[in-house]
Amino acid sequence: MSLCGRKVLTLLSSVFAVCGLGLLGIAVSTDYWLYLEEGVILPLNQSTEMRMSLHSGLWRVCFLAGEEKGRCFTIEYVMPTNVQITSESTVSVLKMIRSATPFPLVSLFFMFIGFVLSNIGHIRPHRTILAFVSGIFFILSGTSGLSLVVGLVLYISNINDEMLNRTKTNEAYFSYKYGWSFAFAAISFLLTETAGVMSVYLFMKRYTAEEIPSSISSEASLQMNSSNYPALLKCPEYEQMSSSPC
Repeated sequence: MSLCGRKVLTLLSSVFAVCGLGLLGIAVSTDYWLYLEEGVILPLNQSTEMRMSLHSGLWRVCFLAGEEKGRCFTIEYVMPTNVQITSESTVSVLKMIRSATPFPLVSLFFMFIGFVLSNIGHIRPHRTILAFVSGIFFILSGTSGLSLVVGLVLYISNINDEMLNRTKTNEAYFSYKYGWSFAFAAISFLLTETAGVMSVYLFMKRYTAEEIPSSISSEASLQMNSSNYPALLKCPEYEQMSSSPC
């Protein structure tokens, strides 16, 4: 692998790591993972009367319409009694969101460690093992323990399950869609996986480049030793001195 190609991979892995870390940090800290609307369908003209609209993150929910319009509060397992929510389905969705919260946090932790190790490895290229370790941490942030992926899948499945249960039992209007915070988390997963694969690939190339010269030097030393070895075993020649009888 040429030096130019290695530098390009190093730059790309750093850029992907920075973007992935930034996007996941924004996703975890913002309140736009889910948009949810709730209302009733009027029987006369089949129009929808909106009763409640909100957007939610992993930690907080903010109301856009309804009696609580303009209010934001922290998502808890037990909702405050002074908060007016029109149905139990919305309450159940908000509670289920909390079950997916730890996974993006674990992913963010692994990603930060991988980012730090990756930068140290790029600044000090002779620390080849750091490129490998940083790649493993980037991959851990997305797939091991399924971290971010499990969080996203759990988030989606909880909401879909509640939606299916509601449509079977209630004809009232209930709609939801995923927001840009959720999209940021999904893009972050793709970026960190790519950065992890690049870091591991760089480790393999650097390790190979370091091993080849050392193996050549060891073979050369062995050849030199083997060439000198017969000389050491060769017996010294002594001149035969003939003695003539006197």
